[in-house]
Amino acid sequence: MCGTCSCSDHSKHHHHDHDHDHEHHHHDHAHEHEHHHHHHDADQERVAVEIELLSKNNQFAERNKGYFEAKEICAFNMMSSPGSGKTTLLEKTVSMLKDKYSICVVEGDQQTTNDADRIKAAGAKAIQINTGTGCHLEAEMVNNAVKELKPADKSLLFIENVGNLVCPAMFDLGEQYKVVVVSTTEGDDKPLKYPQMFYKADICVINKIDLAPYLKTNIEVLKANILKVNHHLQIFEVSAESGAGMDKWCDFLAKQVE
Repeated sequence: MCGTCSCSDHSKHHHHDHDHDHEHHHHDHAHEHEHHHHHHDADQERVAVEIELLSKNNQFAERNKGYFEAKEICAFNMMSSPGSGKTTLLEKTVSMLKDKYSICVVEGDQQTTNDADRIKAAGAKAIQINTGTGCHLEAEMVNNAVKELKPADKSLLFIENVGNLVCPAMFDLGEQYKVVVVSTTEGDDKPLKYPQMFYKADICVINKIDLAPYLKTNIEVLKANILKVNHHLQIFEVSAESGAGMDKWCDFLAKQVE
């Protein structure tokens, strides 16, 4: 996890044996007030850094948004936990729409080019961003990637974010739509556990509906929980693997371009 979006553990846990604790008991009391100020200062510094980083990110997000609007590019920020099936969903989406529309994909992962290779094989232009230890994509990364991809006017751009249901919600990329993908394998209480992601999203794709009969997940309960967090969310139920619901999803995407 990164240190730019409050997800790092800033606290340090020190373990001492009992005798050592007893020897330094008075010493700890003497410096308790000092430690309090150090923690306070560190917290203030962390917040200041986060505000600065988010401000810089928003500047690049506005640039991206202006570029997308000028070229009539419809951009989707695809977010989910790892293993939701984002890449398979994009593979199927690309294969169904590539003959009618120009499609570009920005792939975000901590390591490997596996996903970008899969998307290229499906028939879209793709570029991989490896974030290393970073747990989300930022607008400047997308800005650089899009300059390299050079998407055509009136094209579809999918940004597959790093698998994480926390930090990506904080970073605007200039996209037209934030899409959260949740699979039936994750349980029906996911929106309640990670409400910020579902609250920030415009669209929710429920994936792997073909597996629902084999799971304890109740799709109706999942949908109710999604709408409890954000009643404006547009929901699509699909199985990227079997193809169920993909026509409706792709028809929606086509309308956004046209």
